[in-house]
Amino acid sequence: MRRSQATAALAEPGDIRQRVLDCASDLFYREGVRAVGVDLIVERAGVAKTTLYRYFPTKDDLVAAFLKAEDVHFWSCWDAAAARGAGDARAELNAQLEWIAERFARPNYRGCPQINVSAEFPDADHPARTVATAHKHALRDRFTELARRMRARDPNMLGLQLALLVNGGFSSSSIVQPDEAPRVLAEAADALLVAHGVKTEARKRR
Repeated sequence: MRRSQATAALAEPGDIRQRVLDCASDLFYREGVRAVGVDLIVERAGVAKTTLYRYFPTKDDLVAAFLKAEDVHFWSCWDAAAARGAGDARAELNAQLEWIAERFARPNYRGCPQINVSAEFPDADHPARTVATAHKHALRDRFTELARRMRARDPNMLGLQLALLVNGGFSSSSIVQPDEAPRVLAEAADALLVAHGVKTEARKRR
């Protein structure tokens, strides 16, 4: 047994599972799910293949776990931004767009993991697609709720348009400079709000 695997054998089960998931998540995001095999994951994680399968019976289960972890992180960031909005829906939308724009500037940013994985699996019933689709529906629902609170004429349509704006930004981050992202999202959102009868504040051009 290699030293890393011997060490893994002494670790707590939760620690081993998290190590495998962290390693797989990093590889999936950087390389793509289909390009990463189980053999590479166990090598990088320093565990036996039987150990990986003990926690994740199939690679599909591991991919789904990766997206679920991304989902938890995304909504924790969303909730933190909502708190900064202090109950003001317009201020909250601004805060949401600000942290989303900041994601574009992260080192080695490769876009939204849910969108990336969905593109790799055309089957709508694939476990990973199921997680990704639920995430995107939740994003639309949260924007729709903000639209209702801002008393938009058609909250459902505005929520969908804001979701499309953000998802389009995730997919187009390679052509948007980090310092352009906040303005692009903010001004596009303002145009949508005006179209739905929501008052907006004049912004200083950056």
